[in-house]
Amino acid sequence: MRLPLPDDDEPPGQHQASDQRALIGLSLVSGVGPQRLRALLAAFETPTAIFRASRSTLTQVDGVGDQTAEAILTFDDRAAVRREMERADDLGASLVSPWDARFPDRLREIYDPPAFLWMRGTLPEDARPMVTVVGTRRCTDYGRTQAHHFGAELARRGFTVVSGLAYGIDAAAHKGALDAGGRTVAVLGSGVGHIYPKKHTALAERIAEHGAVLSEYGLDAEPDAPHFPERNRILSGLALGTLVVESYAEGGALITARLALEQNREVFAVPGAITKDSSRGTNRLIQNGHAKLVMEVDDLLEELPAVVVDDPDTVDAETVSSGAGRDPTEELSGEAERLYDALSETPVHIDALCEETGLSPSEALPTLLELEFQGWVRQLAGKQFRRS
Repeated sequence: MRLPLPDDDEPPGQHQASDQRALIGLSLVSGVGPQRLRALLAAFETPTAIFRASRSTLTQVDGVGDQTAEAILTFDDRAAVRREMERADDLGASLVSPWDARFPDRLREIYDPPAFLWMRGTLPEDARPMVTVVGTRRCTDYGRTQAHHFGAELARRGFTVVSGLAYGIDAAAHKGALDAGGRTVAVLGSGVGHIYPKKHTALAERIAEHGAVLSEYGLDAEPDAPHFPERNRILSGLALGTLVVESYAEGGALITARLALEQNREVFAVPGAITKDSSRGTNRLIQNGHAKLVMEVDDLLEELPAVVVDDPDTVDAETVSSGAGRDPTEELSGEAERLYDALSETPVHIDALCEETGLSPSEALPTLLELEFQGWVRQLAGKQFRRS
């Protein structure tokens, strides 16, 4: 006998509660992971409709075979749903579903948003935008210092700092935001009732008090290798932009950066010494035009909307712009002036710039980099440039 949801005797107006119970039930069905659950919700719109569907209709959903359909049709473990709800109460966790006003609007925009989020703490209002800060677990002192610095400065400017609670860069970014009295959000590859790494349990408690701890996995789900690249789309999807502080040539931070680009979000990177393997990934992001080089938080703010902050002693991001009140025609000359004149609001590839200005790439690229440092030019993916 399948689980009838909503309850047969449920009064009108209680469908949202029924959908929440159904959503919890679906998360407990064997074989229904986050990807299948997203596909099911896309096909049926509500969790209750999924439990009412026929076998033939269920198996028409991509990824749902006879075995998964049978598991849905026969699921009737109300006790398990109640236990999950009681466990949520014990943890102080709540279920944030896509029809919930608390579900972040930016997360709705991505290609594969989570079917739901378990949350400990409180998400900021969408008027308080987020920036994701990520990097390697095996960070250097330089990387740790920069992550803490950027986390703190972003928080002081009114942004919520998002990261993944991992060792190294993630933890430093969270701590920077907290130490500055700001807000931060942690997105886990485990359940919100199974903090990983365990040594960050106290940090997770601080984050829940001054932000939120989120997961799309069951409350006590253990960390699993596939979870971490999956959760990276949430890290990037929540934010206006992603800052990679320190990364080796391969790693989860680069996956997050790639996902941010696919989601049409800004990507930034902190450069490091070319002799350090721990900066090879970030330096390559900059070299390939996939990330803007940043040395201070103002470099990010040039690309992000203004934030109204509560503390009058902090700097309003709207007033921060390296080009404010300056006239490029008075400051630029020679090759820099020629390149700037050849640019507009529309991105132009380096080859087209060189053809128009008569400069070689080896002459143009260093000058364009200097213009980017000065705030006049912005480099986009694929070696394209436009005026800032």
